[in-house]
Amino acid sequence: MKTGIISDTHGDLAAWHKIWELDFSTCDLILHGGDVLYHGPRNPIKPEYKPDELAAQLNNCKVPIIIAQGNCDAYVDQMVLKVPIQSSPLFTQIEGLRFLVHHGHDIDEQDVNDLMDKFKAHIFVTGHTHVPVLKRIDKYLYVNPGSCSLPKNQPNTPTYCLLENGSVYLKDLDGQIIDKIEI
Repeated sequence: MKTGIISDTHGDLAAWHKIWELDFSTCDLILHGGDVLYHGPRNPIKPEYKPDELAAQLNNCKVPIIIAQGNCDAYVDQMVLKVPIQSSPLFTQIEGLRFLVHHGHDIDEQDVNDLMDKFKAHIFVTGHTHVPVLKRIDKYLYVNPGSCSLPKNQPNTPTYCLLENGSVYLKDLDGQIIDKIEI
């Protein structure tokens, strides 16, 4: 199963279009770590900020999307999205792999470890920091796809992830693989 992993789109329609064309249109499922439409009070408003158009794209998306609520996701966002924004932590199982998805804004490392043990999960998907991370922690994989819209990594590279063929790939918006980790 090919699974797209994204977080912190912050209403950026152009970034969504690029990722859709590169990989997500052929995915079986998309996991979104939150902060879908609103840019947030600490972020600049970019020319690509088109939350209403991004909402329409997500509403008409042919690939199922599962979204965990981020700190910038509000009731008003759910009013324009047909896709439910679900409370964190969100749990799903895909082909025997157990995922916990949590935006990451109000959870610490010990809480993550405790939840992963409780749910016997294999992959923790998060966002919030806008900095991509792929790493193994004890028995599970920690995946932060960064932000495709407002990256805070150096050198400010917009990123997303793709789970395919037993690996998670961190990619830039040109589709280039930046990092890879085996499940």
